[in-house]
Amino acid sequence: MHQSNSALRPAVKNCFLIYLTFLLLLAAPAVRAQSTTNDDDARARLLVSEMTLQEKITELHGIHDADHQRYVPPIPRLGIPGFRIANGPAGMGPGDEHQQLPATALPAPISLAASWDAGLAREYGAVIGLEARDMDDDLLEGPDVNIARVPQNGRTFEAFGEDPYLVAQLAVAEIQGIQSEGEIANVKHYAANNQETQRFTINEIVGERALREIYLPAFKASVQQGNVASVMSAYPRVNGEYCCQNDELENEILKKEWGFKGFVTSDFGAVHSTVPSAMAGLDLEMPTGKYFGDALESAVQSGQVPMSVIDDKLIRRFRTMMQYGLFDNPPRRQLVPEALDGQISRRIAEAGMVLLKNDANELPLHADGLKRIAVIGPYAAKAMTGGGGSSHVLPLYTVDPVEGIALRLGAAVKGNFVDARGNVTWHGYTWGPDQNNAVIFDDGKDIDRAASLAKSADVAIVMVGDNEVEGKDHSISLGGNQDELVHAVAAANPHTIVVLKTGSAVLMPWVDEVPAILEAWYPGEEDGNAVAAVLFGDVNPSGKLPLTFPRQLADLPANTPAQYPGVNGVVDYSEGIFVGYRHYDEKGIQPLFPFGYGLSYTHFSYKNLAVSPGKITVNNVSSPQVTVDLEVRNSGERAGVEVVQLYVGMPSTRAIPQPPLQLKRFEKVALQAGDTTHVQFLLDGQSLSCWDTKRHAWTIQPGTYRIMVGSSSRDIRLEGEFRVHGHSLFHWLGL
Repeated sequence: MHQSNSALRPAVKNCFLIYLTFLLLLAAPAVRAQSTTNDDDARARLLVSEMTLQEKITELHGIHDADHQRYVPPIPRLGIPGFRIANGPAGMGPGDEHQQLPATALPAPISLAASWDAGLAREYGAVIGLEARDMDDDLLEGPDVNIARVPQNGRTFEAFGEDPYLVAQLAVAEIQGIQSEGEIANVKHYAANNQETQRFTINEIVGERALREIYLPAFKASVQQGNVASVMSAYPRVNGEYCCQNDELENEILKKEWGFKGFVTSDFGAVHSTVPSAMAGLDLEMPTGKYFGDALESAVQSGQVPMSVIDDKLIRRFRTMMQYGLFDNPPRRQLVPEALDGQISRRIAEAGMVLLKNDANELPLHADGLKRIAVIGPYAAKAMTGGGGSSHVLPLYTVDPVEGIALRLGAAVKGNFVDARGNVTWHGYTWGPDQNNAVIFDDGKDIDRAASLAKSADVAIVMVGDNEVEGKDHSISLGGNQDELVHAVAAANPHTIVVLKTGSAVLMPWVDEVPAILEAWYPGEEDGNAVAAVLFGDVNPSGKLPLTFPRQLADLPANTPAQYPGVNGVVDYSEGIFVGYRHYDEKGIQPLFPFGYGLSYTHFSYKNLAVSPGKITVNNVSSPQVTVDLEVRNSGERAGVEVVQLYVGMPSTRAIPQPPLQLKRFEKVALQAGDTTHVQFLLDGQSLSCWDTKRHAWTIQPGTYRIMVGSSSRDIRLEGEFRVHGHSLFHWLGL
């Protein structure tokens, strides 16, 4: 085809600039990686062209020795800097140093999810990103966006719950926050890493539709909306193939279909092969080079792995590092802004707390009407800063629960106090001029003693919980004697408030015996202050559940051994897309507390729903748009924040069955008492599409679409509908 001279000029000019840059690099080898160009891709390609095979192999895996545990070494000859990695889904976790450095212990990610607040998620990410950069790290392993398929998963606390849309929105915001600080985010664990039991070898049989609609959307949004710079490949096998050598996941979907330009790292020790992993799209093996070291060098020399594949892996990482200034402006160790980040941690903890029950307005507490407060339980002793494993944060400081309550009351005296039996409790505080005004603690190990203390108090606050940890799953029943403790305290004092410090849903056999329940999750280093602020009404709770709380184990979507934890090393995701609330709604099962649920100290009313247009015709030319308008009023007596949730009920057929409703939009609104605000949602083709396994593409089905807006998935306040005509495939639109 003939091409004009004017069309050729930019190409000729670019070739000349690349050639000139190449000559300059040859002339100044000591600073070649420090020079700056406007084209990081060209710069990375030139750099890789200068590397020997041994140097290339050195840069494709980490090292683990006496000095390093999360590190890719430098190549001084070429000016390639070392690459330091830190864990980070819940705050700056273990880094390259063998001795972990202290950082801000943020609330667990599940708490952030309960805030339903993308703005806070961005702040959350910015804190972690800034602190990681201040500690001289280049890549932060987070966020974790795996779906809470089973609440028993030991890492449920590390991620954002059971709904793919909610998880995706929070992931995008957190990634933007991390990367705004010049830190590379590393979204994980790709893909379907949904249990810790046999996590290194488990084979997950996941249907195509469930994979596309439930387990991949958060990763897709992270790539296409969040512009995440790196992705971590997971431990398990998905449909028979380990994730790190899964060509469909890494090459076909991630890099080709979604257009991912960053690089793929392995989870630590997740690689099982050399040639298959190299050819499937894995770019960096961590923490060592068991498969991407000498074995990969031999595979290249024998022709099993083309040099072009090796070069692509390096170009992806170097290009990304250049984009984030890691060649020209690497991180330098600085002091962490402890006080500022601590206050952000507190705000997020407060926003994520979910008021599950509040009979007779037991909460908020009024200090002027109380003389004796009993604080009881194993999770009242020390701040619950987070779960265990690689995401554990060594906190810069902590505020313990009893201390936080005392600070809220202005208590000044700390000492030992004697209970009704003459036993000395661990510690207590007094406040005000009357020394009988006391906050008294008991750890609850002796249930009789704890009940006696509760009986002598005006109010009993029982703090119970769990301690989830990477590497093992857990029961969703409270451990030890905690259920018995709640039963006993509730029997002794009708004004018993339960504060849960859990990383997932839990069973509550005592739910009908207590008037108030507050889910505080793992509140982070500001535990005591944040919990006290909500209990005493300084903060009006606005959190909503990001996952369903079941009444019993039999109600769970994955409730057979084949579904969880698996039989003979195989887990069958036979529930398909009916995960979380989709399952409960489809089966007509009443949960203990539904997805999206959370009470407030005020009340909100909804009115004037309008859906426009009422009829739309879809085709392959353009994406449809539907507008949903409504008004929300704070009809209570105090300021509050409401999460307005929009669910869509799609047409269901035998070929493509649909749950009764699916979350598609949400908005958090703050209102003074008596105020009203207008809320508008826009639904696009992606909001209305489902995966067609026959066509292997996204499709919008014809029929009636129900619009449901409310305060939770089981508290729908307004309903409308619109009709869709036509039949459209949206695969080519990237949906």
